[in-house]
Amino acid sequence: MIFKLAPQDIKRYNRTVWGIILGCLAFVVLMFALAAFNVFGQLPSFRDLENPKSDLASEVWSSDKQLLGTYYVQNRSNVNYNQISPNVIHALVSTEDNRFYEHSGIDFGRTFTIILYNLAGKKQGGSTITQQLALNLFSERSHNPLKRIIQKLQEWVIAVRLERNYTKEEIITMYLNTVDFGAYNTYGIKSAARTYFSTTPDKLTPDQAALLIGMVNGPGIYSPIRHPDNAQNRRNFVLKRMADEGFLTDGQAEEFKQKPLGLRFNPIDHNDGLATYFRSVLKKDIQRILDQQNINKADGTPYDLDRDGLQIYTTINYTMQQYAEDAQRTYMRDLQAQFNQHWHGHSLWKEIPEFQTLLNQGMQRSDRYKALKLQGKSDDEIKEDFNNPASMTLFTWHGNIDTTMKPIDSIVYCKMIMRNALMSMDPTTGYVKAWVGGINFEHFKYDQVKMGTRQVGSTAKPFTYSVAIDNGYSPCMQVNNVPDTIYGYGKPWCPGSDPSETVQGMITLRKALARSQNWVTAHIMKEVKPEPVMDLIKKMGVTSAVPPYPTICLGVFNASVYDMTGAYSVFANGGVWTEPIYLLRVTDKNGNILYDGKPRVIQAMNEQTAYVMTYMLKGVIDEGTGWRMRSKYGLRNPIGGKTGTTQNNSDGWFIGITPQLVTGIWTGCEDRALHFRSTRLGEGANTALPIFALYMKKVYANAALGIKQNVDFAKPKGGLNVTLDCGAYSQQQQGTTEVDNKLGF
Repeated sequence: MIFKLAPQDIKRYNRTVWGIILGCLAFVVLMFALAAFNVFGQLPSFRDLENPKSDLASEVWSSDKQLLGTYYVQNRSNVNYNQISPNVIHALVSTEDNRFYEHSGIDFGRTFTIILYNLAGKKQGGSTITQQLALNLFSERSHNPLKRIIQKLQEWVIAVRLERNYTKEEIITMYLNTVDFGAYNTYGIKSAARTYFSTTPDKLTPDQAALLIGMVNGPGIYSPIRHPDNAQNRRNFVLKRMADEGFLTDGQAEEFKQKPLGLRFNPIDHNDGLATYFRSVLKKDIQRILDQQNINKADGTPYDLDRDGLQIYTTINYTMQQYAEDAQRTYMRDLQAQFNQHWHGHSLWKEIPEFQTLLNQGMQRSDRYKALKLQGKSDDEIKEDFNNPASMTLFTWHGNIDTTMKPIDSIVYCKMIMRNALMSMDPTTGYVKAWVGGINFEHFKYDQVKMGTRQVGSTAKPFTYSVAIDNGYSPCMQVNNVPDTIYGYGKPWCPGSDPSETVQGMITLRKALARSQNWVTAHIMKEVKPEPVMDLIKKMGVTSAVPPYPTICLGVFNASVYDMTGAYSVFANGGVWTEPIYLLRVTDKNGNILYDGKPRVIQAMNEQTAYVMTYMLKGVIDEGTGWRMRSKYGLRNPIGGKTGTTQNNSDGWFIGITPQLVTGIWTGCEDRALHFRSTRLGEGANTALPIFALYMKKVYANAALGIKQNVDFAKPKGGLNVTLDCGAYSQQQQGTTEVDNKLGF
């Protein structure tokens, strides 16, 4: 049966419907007005809209303009509109807001359509790009339905204001600089392009742009790492929308749909990437500089490295850093295998009396121990916990492994991992080119380049020889290589000498240094005295304590790789110590210079002495403990250097010098009690020198780096006053009295 409404009923019904519609519109307008007048909470001021606050990652740049890493809470870096590929713009507008260039912040037609879709059970999003930007910049999405409605009204107000203050290009740029792209706190199109495709936003292809824009509505569910099928389907949907809107032909869209995702995933993480140890040390240094020099923002508040988008320019060369890390990884993998085999079948507890003490110390320093202490656990409970198997991730040279192990056994495992550090610098400018502070920052965070100090062993011998040369000794002077006791500094001291390494009889100073002869070195120390040697070491930039005792001639003091490499740069730089520098400049996000780094320069020794020392250090490679450089690694160019091996082979060193690069390397375990039991395996010539050789071979092979093989150390400008021809020197000395009498020692 059909009921026919009377005309008055129809009018009444229409009035009711229109009343409801107009009432709803009036309610929306009222709510919009209330939101605009801050009734539901404070909205951004005009100044806030002109200067929207968003966390920007501070970026660390290499000298060759490569990004080394970032400091961030949100891994976000800004780009300009002209630095974004049109493919990204087209993908975004097609998918998120196809009327973006027509509305003024709110697309009422789309909003009404979306309401109908949602009432029909078809969930759709209705926010314009400008509204989404308002949410990104000035609020966080509420999960409370009522609060979300109020928040939506506020977004409308902010969106309208944003449209009044910014052009469409500026709005879309701000949006792309703030949107969340998921993995590793990746925010903004610049970070996303780098993280997922190892490229820049201006080089993104249509399919790459579609993949990234497809993630905008669900960076978790559309993650190409976790859900590649979802990501591919979403990418293909975006490509279809780009074709629908005329930015691609149907044929082009279909062609791009057939392509694989093509990821080149390169996440920027504090534990990953190049120069992790360097970046950690650098961050602390920058914070210290900003604090000490009272460098603040215009409003007087301190800069936040994780939020304020500082640009940090360093001396590190990206390629050389790669070569240094590759050399370490290549050799330390093999050296660790040697070390493991060397200790196989031996009891650490029996062969190392203090091992249990070291184990207890390692346990007490561990994060696990500290966490249990905070929970109020007793020592017995903690000990029990450390003896119960637990799941953990361990470092190996073949990658991390997940395993189950007693925590106490994991400490033993880590104690037996050999550590290594390398620093390479330009001796003339002081610029540090490569910095490898350890073997794996994720597992072993302590930096061994600058923060750590170890006994330097025979790498200290050149300091004593330098004082002798400066006082008139010749590298051709011969000394009888016999024990020589030094008195007057407490207990009488005479160093030992390995019989298998001792050169019998008369020996020149050059050969004594080349073959690292302890007795000759002690004899020279006896002549020149400890104080001048100590003073020279300090002039050459060593900042750790150096006692005025004869034993310093054999390196019985601790120093860092940073200081020792800087000290050796004096030999290669005509006697001038140029402070190793790695921070060139810091600017704010707008390019204003906050800090400009300048190295200190000191004339540590005269030019004649420095040149003679390069000649003597070349002898180490030509006829001494560094012979592997020539015979095994085939490096024939002018290279000087010195190996170093400390008591019980606990530390292995090699510091190599060339006219353009000085590189220092240390190898050893965390605790000095753990070491090779054989000098053949534990000496610096075996544990450190090979890394130098592998590194330099790659450096020399890359002509673009400008490090030349056919360059020798420059002679003093005024000519050389010392005879380096030992045959001629011998003739000059015939018929003379004792040299020491002439020199006044």
